[in-house]
Amino acid sequence: MMHTPASMVMGIVFAPLGLALVFTAAITPQWREGQARLSMAGSGFLLRVGAKGQGVGSKSRSVEALLLLRSDGLWESCMQVEHSELKQCWPVAGPYQRDPRVRLAQGLVLTSLFLSGIGIVLACIGVRCWTDLPLRGVAASGGLLVVSAGLLSLTALGVYTHNLKRLGMDPSQGMANHRSAQLSLHAAGSLYFGWLGSFLQLLGGSALLFSFKRPRCPTCPSRPEQTICPACRSCPEITTKTDMDVYEVSC
Repeated sequence: MMHTPASMVMGIVFAPLGLALVFTAAITPQWREGQARLSMAGSGFLLRVGAKGQGVGSKSRSVEALLLLRSDGLWESCMQVEHSELKQCWPVAGPYQRDPRVRLAQGLVLTSLFLSGIGIVLACIGVRCWTDLPLRGVAASGGLLVVSAGLLSLTALGVYTHNLKRLGMDPSQGMANHRSAQLSLHAAGSLYFGWLGSFLQLLGGSALLFSFKRPRCPTCPSRPEQTICPACRSCPEITTKTDMDVYEVSC
């Protein structure tokens, strides 16, 4: 069995883990969170939150305010009443959906996932643990795609984080701005998953890039011009050794 370079092992481990974390961040609606206190005027206030047209009503006479928790992702937004099971999620819409920075983040994340998937497939083909010699060029090309994917996802996360409190703010709609201003928005869990996944992609892809550099093979003592590789075993000193010994000094 051939000795797989440590850089390839590191790349094969970290690249899929980074892809899984970025994918988790992409599909979850916790890129940013905010909370707003809703005053309940009058004793006959009726709150309706439901899915598919099914309303859930509750009258309150003693409670003066409700704390609403709002979360937004790239493709989904949610609203929940604190300390309650009342929750509703819906596809992003309105000024937030039309915001060019949100659209840019969506495109970059989708491209990152695609490149990372292709890069991991190439890396797996290039490592080829079932043969004597790995396809170093193929593995390194996969690493290059994974690094590119990590940079794209980092760019998307950076753009979103930098403009987090301004996303979806339409200056032409004063009422919407007034309502949005009541939310104390901050970064949420999905962003942290994305940051961690992106760094793991960069780490795994960079490790695979070392596959471009072919290590030096030891030379045969009796033939200095002859290198010792599994594909060339003409050195008299190693002809009597086992295959395992040959592979341990192989390149």
